[in-house]
Amino acid sequence: MAWKPDLTVAAIIADQGRYLCVEERIRNRAVLNQPAGHVEDGETLVHAVVREVAEETAREFVPQYLLGIYLWRDPRSLRTSLRFAFVGVAGERDIARTLDEGIIATHWLTREELLARGSRLRSPLVLKCIDDYLAGKQMPIETVSCLI
Repeated sequence: MAWKPDLTVAAIIADQGRYLCVEERIRNRAVLNQPAGHVEDGETLVHAVVREVAEETAREFVPQYLLGIYLWRDPRSLRTSLRFAFVGVAGERDIARTLDEGIIATHWLTREELLARGSRLRSPLVLKCIDDYLAGKQMPIETVSCLI
């Protein structure tokens, strides 16, 4: 049987020590995550992260660099995710646009506020990405290239 991790993207969007997060309902539980989601068939990683931010936050997103590539296995579902996290800037929210199904709200939260809500984080990747961002980790966006 072939092993196939879920291919996902996430956006790290910082503003004055706060990070744009989405509160979403997953399996009847409200959790906090970065704007993130699955890469769709035929989509580049960069296009996927721009689309996911728009769908989940109603904001335009301009990725500036690749933060990192993360492999994580959910101990509850045993599903594995391969996450490409991008850092960039987001525009103002388009109030005329509705948020994606399952998104409850968006929040600007500090690392400390997220840490205090640890049991509500969708995965350990939420804090890991912020810690890597704070550590100054970055790779050129051209690190990921797609021949689609």
